[in-house]
Amino acid sequence: MQKCDITQIPTPCYVCEETRLEHNLKILNRVQQESGAKIILALKGFALHATFPMIRQYLHGCTASGLHEAMLAHEKMGGEIHTYSPAFKDDEVDAIAAISDHMVFNSPAQFHRYYLQVKKINPKLLVSLRVNPECSASPVDLYNPCAPFSRLGTTLKHFDTTLLPYLDGLNFHALCEEDVNALERVLEVFEEKFGSYLSGMRYVNFGGGHHITKTGYDVTRLIKVIKNFRSRHNHIAVYLEPGEAVGWQCGFLVTTVLDIVDNDMKIAILDSSAEAHMPDVLAMPYRAQVRGAGMPKEKPYTYRLAGNTCLAGDIMGDYAFDTPLHIGDTVIFEDQIHYTFVKNTTFNGIKLPSLAVLDGKGNFNMVKSFGYETYRDRLS
Repeated sequence: MQKCDITQIPTPCYVCEETRLEHNLKILNRVQQESGAKIILALKGFALHATFPMIRQYLHGCTASGLHEAMLAHEKMGGEIHTYSPAFKDDEVDAIAAISDHMVFNSPAQFHRYYLQVKKINPKLLVSLRVNPECSASPVDLYNPCAPFSRLGTTLKHFDTTLLPYLDGLNFHALCEEDVNALERVLEVFEEKFGSYLSGMRYVNFGGGHHITKTGYDVTRLIKVIKNFRSRHNHIAVYLEPGEAVGWQCGFLVTTVLDIVDNDMKIAILDSSAEAHMPDVLAMPYRAQVRGAGMPKEKPYTYRLAGNTCLAGDIMGDYAFDTPLHIGDTVIFEDQIHYTFVKNTTFNGIKLPSLAVLDGKGNFNMVKSFGYETYRDRLS
């Protein structure tokens, strides 16, 4: 480890700040302690397993999206492992059942196909069905699991009541960066449609998308909502499985200016990429915050920040700075720990950003670096 001088960090590099991560974990733990709910980490949003020793001190385990995430949870985290997939595969389902505590089926057909098989592999395995309440506050269809014609979860119209004697719980996931008001609306519809099926079940999983650690989120109200739900349903166990709320605002991406091109405006080409390293900038889309920068023309020097791939639209956005940018300068994108490195690609053979951790004493620990072998070995 070494004391951190950000300008000396080899770039590109994601840096997770342990103090900020622990701040988020303490908020989530308060929800657990005061509501009786259990919170598990959604690996699809945050899977920096170098931080798992800290996370396991607060959360109850992980939710996985398939075999490989389940294996990572089993190997690196411990605790409960909940595994869900839109469709399990014949050649993976036994391995998943063997290391999971819960398996979540997406459809009655998948349940009928695999239930006896997975219970034979793991008699203690709890099984549940993901349902679709057909209610969501998500404004972006790309991230709305309850959009029309969604493949995610079973609607009431297609619910198979013959499953009820075998179900340990129900799951729903209807939120994306939402507040507690959105959860209350979804819960109202969920209970209206599926509440009568909860008698005798062991748990309900409220899914992810809860923006619990964002400034202004009404944590006290969330606790009350969970407690009231549990009291209405014989103190049934409740799970939440955030990913973004764990990694929210707890790290940054450090990049370097490689060149500055002039084409009716100044364009700074970085050693990073929106397409390969910050995919939600293009997919959602959203504007990432850059340390020390403002909106275009808000400060004296405006630049378009762009990636180092051949994709014409590989652009992070337009930002204004107090002083001119120069080749070799450091540019830092804030809040780049969740839903970034888990989605990275090696498009164009561009180097994957390194992964690092900054501890509470300011010590910098490079956890993982990537090179040509990473690109080569995932190809053939």
